[in-house]
Amino acid sequence: MGLSATLCSLPQALAAVPAKNDVVLNSMEKELKRAQGELGKLTPAAYFMSYTVYDQEVVLAFGMNGSLITSTTGRKRMADVIMRVGSPALDNAHAENRPSAINTDTLPLEDDAQGIAHALWRMTFTEYRKASTAFLNVQTKSQVKAKEDDLSADFSKETAQTHTDYKEVAAAPEQKEMETFVRRFSEAFRKYPYIYASGVMVTGEKSLQRYVSSEGGKVVTPETTVRVVIQAETRAEDGMELMRVETMQADSMSKLPSAAEIDARVEQMAKDLKALRVAPVAEPYDSPALLSGRASGVFFHEVLGHRLEGQRQRGDEEGQTFTKKLNQAVLPEFLSVTDDPTMRSINGTRLAGWYEFDDEGVPSQKVEVIKDGILRNFLLSRMPIAGFDHSNGHGRAQAGYMPVGRQGNLIVTSTHMVKDSEMRQKLLDEVKKQGKPYGLYFEDIQGGFTLTQRSAPQAFQVLPVMVWRVYADGRPDELVRGVDIVGTPLAAMNRIVVTGDTMAVFNGVCGAESGGVAVSAAAPAILFSEIEVQKRAHSKERLPILPPPGFENDAKQPSNAVKDGPAHAGGQQ
Repeated sequence: MGLSATLCSLPQALAAVPAKNDVVLNSMEKELKRAQGELGKLTPAAYFMSYTVYDQEVVLAFGMNGSLITSTTGRKRMADVIMRVGSPALDNAHAENRPSAINTDTLPLEDDAQGIAHALWRMTFTEYRKASTAFLNVQTKSQVKAKEDDLSADFSKETAQTHTDYKEVAAAPEQKEMETFVRRFSEAFRKYPYIYASGVMVTGEKSLQRYVSSEGGKVVTPETTVRVVIQAETRAEDGMELMRVETMQADSMSKLPSAAEIDARVEQMAKDLKALRVAPVAEPYDSPALLSGRASGVFFHEVLGHRLEGQRQRGDEEGQTFTKKLNQAVLPEFLSVTDDPTMRSINGTRLAGWYEFDDEGVPSQKVEVIKDGILRNFLLSRMPIAGFDHSNGHGRAQAGYMPVGRQGNLIVTSTHMVKDSEMRQKLLDEVKKQGKPYGLYFEDIQGGFTLTQRSAPQAFQVLPVMVWRVYADGRPDELVRGVDIVGTPLAAMNRIVVTGDTMAVFNGVCGAESGGVAVSAAAPAILFSEIEVQKRAHSKERLPILPPPGFENDAKQPSNAVKDGPAHAGGQQ
């Protein structure tokens, strides 16, 4: 997780301007019209073009142990030129050739109409050469390769949208405020000798995204986002790396959690790491398992959500786990799943996956993917799939990538619930029923990955950080470390027994073939009749020989030995 943006000098603040005075948008429209008139006459013809310009003011501050490490601010203006050559039925972006349809470069920071037009002209001509060459290759392959299973078109017809929103959003955070923030909260880790590396990073971004297309589409949307990442690391005596991460996201610094709440999170991170260092290493095991709401959200995002993205349903290289299961049961009948990027928040928690229009100029839409356990839909960009000819507003991409169907706000709901306070007993009941010595409680998950291509096993691996053994004989819960959840999606999803009654939210950034996009996953706590775990690989590096500065005389607590027991013994949510 990191900031990949290139920061430039800041000649002027990014400000909203009336549409009629938007030099950038006017230049985009004028140059696109000129290119459309000429390139549409060539052979092969460019039948679709779009320009997207990302105008961003970025502020970053990073601190460690109470000291400022990096503080920078800057402007950047990037442009994506997307071009499709041929026809919607078959074009240069077919199958593995999708990267041929995009060209990305910087634009002048100043609102110089001639300078902007010249840069777009150069990018457009370069892109046409790449796209036309790719289209000839696509035509050749279509003649010599066997017929594909899905003969859907390469590009869907959609109604062109006009939406120019120049409302003033929150300003990017003040640099001094961010510097104070990272010093304040990174200093707290100095008092823990067993935390070897830690840091607090704040990024603030104010953006104005402009999109125009040869179909007549024109979309302008502003946004301000503040994201906080707090990270701390240590090692166990066997060399295993241990990490805790907390993330927060808001529209402005003032809407972040209170200082007292952040202090409490930092304190809990330190306690968790202290307990993890002396926790036993988990063994491979399969048993009933309870996932907290936050952990369930990440689990569903990785295991289910990615396999419901449209592009996974076509192409000979995709595993197509759910492609042929439309109108069939894929979850227990008490579960439903929607992806709703129109939602800004749930129970007061801001959702990172909110957006008004996707990156292909299509309005965001609530999509009921699974209703009462039955698969009803997929998350679609403008790449059609069999039975689905149109986008449902999920074509998403990071600047510089081609949009594909991606998750936004994935929301899991249930009609078979018990109170959260009863979920632990439900876990114990299932453990005793199966005659197992203990079950597992997954309190938090930091991420994971899933394999969707048929050249690899159709499996997933989810990376929990706080895992507890919950014993059937009444012994106190025991924290364990070094464990990953593994399995296959069809089997895992049909082992859900019951859910809790409180929705929890996980916000993050998801990386896939169209780059990193902000996502949310919301779900209640979920009880599984069986989950399999395996040992996690780790290094064997020895602990530091010297104690950290300031702890040289602390003989009771040397840097390489923490003898206290776990800070948590209840296993409650």
